[in-house]
Amino acid sequence: MLSALEHTQRYRGVFPHFINGNDGSTVPFSRLDDGSDLVETSFLIQGLVCVRQYFNSASAEDLAIRERINRIWRDVQWNSHVKPGRNVLYWHHSPKYRFARNVPIQGWNEALVTYVLAACSEEYGIQSDTYHDGFARNGVFLNGRDYYGVKLPLGADYGGPLFFAHYSFCGLDPRGLSDQYADYWEQNQNHSRINYLHSVHNPHDYKGYGANCWGLTSSHGPKGYLASSPASDFGVIAPTAALSSMPYTPRESMQALRHFLSLPKGKMTGRFGFVDAFSPATEWYARTYLAIDQGPIIAMIENHRSGLLWKLFMSAPEIKHALLKLGFQSPHMENPGNQITAEPLRQFI
Repeated sequence: MLSALEHTQRYRGVFPHFINGNDGSTVPFSRLDDGSDLVETSFLIQGLVCVRQYFNSASAEDLAIRERINRIWRDVQWNSHVKPGRNVLYWHHSPKYRFARNVPIQGWNEALVTYVLAACSEEYGIQSDTYHDGFARNGVFLNGRDYYGVKLPLGADYGGPLFFAHYSFCGLDPRGLSDQYADYWEQNQNHSRINYLHSVHNPHDYKGYGANCWGLTSSHGPKGYLASSPASDFGVIAPTAALSSMPYTPRESMQALRHFLSLPKGKMTGRFGFVDAFSPATEWYARTYLAIDQGPIIAMIENHRSGLLWKLFMSAPEIKHALLKLGFQSPHMENPGNQITAEPLRQFI
């Protein structure tokens, strides 16, 4: 995997959204998006940090892995995605169209880890005010209202697609993580619970919705890609939404898992696990799988079970430094010298 990444076309160290697996060239995501994608790069780096922390012995093999990952990570020029005069990171940059895609990375959404990683870099990093002015918008992303009797600290009404609670938190541990804006465990737990309660209340009276069948997020749908949420509900359930929420709603997520396993196996499950989505009302089942939906299922179930990826990511000294720089508090920062070792963690593999 490292060899493939090392031979992938990058733009000031930033990876594109889609990569041609044969030669590492860029596959344009759209006409204006034919270059670097900072948010998807941050998800990749989040995983690589976990790998680096896992292979932490003094062996020559482990040392080589760590050095290769560090080269990939340190080559990312995070600040190249800041426009002159604008104190915010931008999602895309094209060598031909530059910032024409024009999508600032502003919360609340899935990109908190992008700012954390951008704050790690000594040579190409951002200052704390870019996080506060850019992502947090100095508190504009605060919510504080109740939905189905549950208070939502941040974000859009009803929380938006549930992947907001997953992607940044495959490695970034939300337990006890807080800053001046929110307690991120409360944010993710309440977001997941609102999503669950929406299917229980079922305001659109969709057939099949209920306590054992829930989960709205972005996924494939009968007529193409959908960004589902309680505020934009098309009757399509995505297993990743409920299953990747296992740390936040363990009982409700397990209930959904057992129900999904009871559905017709030839339609609901296949070579790569659960299909991407299905519609109980119309008995439509996707014939596709999305890696970005499948991956968080594995990562978040393991975090619920053992905390493995959370321990690994948060053990990186650069991450602790970045969180401190941005004004976060976390139990992982209380004892910076408390380093985890590989051997106890490898029992989980």
